[in-house]
Amino acid sequence: MVDLQFPDGFIWGVATSAYQIEGSWNEDGRSPSIWDTFAHTPGKTRNGESGDIACDHYHRWPEDLDLMASLGIQAYRFSVSWPRILPNGGKQINEKGLDHYDRLVDGLLARGIRPFLTLYHWELPQTLQDQGGWPERDTVQHFVDLADVVSRRLGDRVHDWITHNEPWCTSMLSHQVGLHAPGWQDWPAALQAAHHVLLSHGLAVPVIRANAPEAEVGIAPNYEPAYPHTNSPEDVQAARIWDGYYIRWFNDPIFGRHYPADMVAYYTQKGYLPHGLDYVQDGDMETIAAPIDFVGVNNYTRQIMSGKVLLDEFQTAAISNPSAEYTEMNWEVYPDGLYDLLNRLHFHYGAPKIYVTENGCSYGDGVDGNGRVHDNRRINYLHQYMAGVNRAIRNGAPVAGYFVWSFMDNYEWSLGYSQRFGIIYVDYQTQKRYPKDSALWYRDVITSNSLKSES
Repeated sequence: MVDLQFPDGFIWGVATSAYQIEGSWNEDGRSPSIWDTFAHTPGKTRNGESGDIACDHYHRWPEDLDLMASLGIQAYRFSVSWPRILPNGGKQINEKGLDHYDRLVDGLLARGIRPFLTLYHWELPQTLQDQGGWPERDTVQHFVDLADVVSRRLGDRVHDWITHNEPWCTSMLSHQVGLHAPGWQDWPAALQAAHHVLLSHGLAVPVIRANAPEAEVGIAPNYEPAYPHTNSPEDVQAARIWDGYYIRWFNDPIFGRHYPADMVAYYTQKGYLPHGLDYVQDGDMETIAAPIDFVGVNNYTRQIMSGKVLLDEFQTAAISNPSAEYTEMNWEVYPDGLYDLLNRLHFHYGAPKIYVTENGCSYGDGVDGNGRVHDNRRINYLHQYMAGVNRAIRNGAPVAGYFVWSFMDNYEWSLGYSQRFGIIYVDYQTQKRYPKDSALWYRDVITSNSLKSES
């Protein structure tokens, strides 16, 4: 077997999000977000854990950037905390909050690391939630204001912008399933939230371009491709419905194809669109389809769908694969899923450029007596998924970079600190960082720009 070489200029990065690592939730003028409220509500998160301290990255960012540089990391995908910059969702800029990201960007550039900035990774100011949140159209303009403020300040140095991380999570997981903040279980509100998130993306794209003329702008949906359990019509239909719910409802509008007609009919029949798409105004779909420079792909696993399982709640429609390996998130390891997605984005949607903006796995390997973390399962996972990326590139898919989720262990939302996704181990009591074996392995991948045939 030969080594798998990646194209010249391929970008190797790591990713995080603000609430999961920063801490300092009420410091330097930051107001509460929906995640502060949700995590501080008894019973909403594992062991009542919150991101109040997390990895203390707000104070320790120079150390963390030094650690990135020591591994040869070429790009860092991070998010800004909306309530740190525009407290309470208003127009008054909190200079201390914006200064933090100024310093972070300068620190990255000083170390030769390319910043990829995500504007929204689920930190809606609580004040805006109190006014109705994403189901309300007014929230759209508030997000555009955030995009304007941040791109005016950082657009001279940040050239890679992501409007939204995982619109499905912002809308469906948070407003229909109820596992994420604000914790609603309301189908019509979830679908309205989805529309307003997509609309805010489309409106923000030209604003970012105006403030940062050299910018490339995209969005990073999460993708869990669905495969039928058998070739029966029922299973094939179940997979098709999941695909519409999870992927096509978001991808089709972004790429100028409106909402998928089969899903509009399905949601209408189920009563989830009691007034149809009345919240879609003239010009909205054209706005959502604003040309983008790239699409991000967040992928970890797949779904196997059975038509024999009730589809109303979707989450119960998937079945397990007894022959497969699963991570500690109970997610199946299925690298062909990422391979298939990259081909689909290229051949079906015609994506101009693709970044794998999140890919990784949770395994709880600890620090041994020598200060080492032997996480071979993570290395094997990453190797398999990266090999799938390489195979898609050889098919012609325009994949320009790959970002490991996550740079370091962090707060895993409603699961608290029970899951460790990082290539850096974090001791939450001391805040000491330990590079795992996967971090050292990744350093070698970056150095050679290739995957060795034997991991």
